[in-house]
Amino acid sequence: MAPRANWKGFLRLSLVTCPVALFPATSESEKVSFNQINRKTGHRIKYQKVDAETGDEVDNDDIVKGYKIDTDTYLEVTKDELDNIALESTHTIDIDRFVPRAEIDDLYIVRPYYLVPDGKVGHDAYVVIRDTIKATGKVALARVVLTNREHVIALEARDNGLVGLLLRYAYEVREASDYFDDIKEMKITKDMLDLAKHIVEQKSGRFEPTAFEDHYEAALLDLIEQKKAGHPIAKAKVKTEGNVINLMDALRQSLKGGKSAPAVAKATPAKGKKSKKRIEGQREMLFPIEGKKAAAKEAKREPAKRPAKTAKTSTAKGSTAKRKAG
Repeated sequence: MAPRANWKGFLRLSLVTCPVALFPATSESEKVSFNQINRKTGHRIKYQKVDAETGDEVDNDDIVKGYKIDTDTYLEVTKDELDNIALESTHTIDIDRFVPRAEIDDLYIVRPYYLVPDGKVGHDAYVVIRDTIKATGKVALARVVLTNREHVIALEARDNGLVGLLLRYAYEVREASDYFDDIKEMKITKDMLDLAKHIVEQKSGRFEPTAFEDHYEAALLDLIEQKKAGHPIAKAKVKTEGNVINLMDALRQSLKGGKSAPAVAKATPAKGKKSKKRIEGQREMLFPIEGKKAAAKEAKREPAKRPAKTAKTSTAKGSTAKRKAG
């Protein structure tokens, strides 16, 4: 069954216009989804719209849109009032300008759409607009209204058609500095960087979307099949990492094809030998991750020695007690 168009209207470049339809280019309907059910009856859960204060169910005809002014005050906005401010972009994607695709930061991209001719009429105009966009080597910026909101959309030529990238407004994108400014700069040695580059070279290749498997989706399907067959579900074993990870050793192990970073114990200098001079940056390469099990194991290996109570101490305490009693 062909998907339904999210939007239908007209695409316009100056005086050239054609009817078009907008379809989502991606889908998540194929993924496993769950319903909420009543454990006691096995029936699906149904949600009702109720008044937050009275708890009474409210009919759809009595539900209106309201803008919150303060805690208990809402300003009602009717459908007619919203229709009165309908923009031209509600029915027309009007191209405003052309910009280089490289200038659009990926943070601004919401989701992709396929823009196709709607019906047999207007194919010529559609092809003219498509080939014009293709010839410029740029993307066309326009506006479109989806779900009662106006969005910026970037149109780029792809194969025989046009792809529309729905974009966010500037106020919707958070500043990266708010999150990255607290990240400390670390001095990475040349050897460490060279090892990391070798790993990148080993893992380099072409981007092939079909090469990526959705492991969680596969595990969900397997779980469902196992339960349908009445098989017992075994608990997954959780893998644990070592206590201390040395980055250089981890990089070397990665080059050898190791699946996990090796655990490295803190070295204690042997008697009669001088400890090695601390290398600049070495402390940053070691990340202690000491769990409860490690602490317990260490305590078991070297039990703490408690000072033995002497007879003199006991006698002294007893003498003190007698003096207080007297």
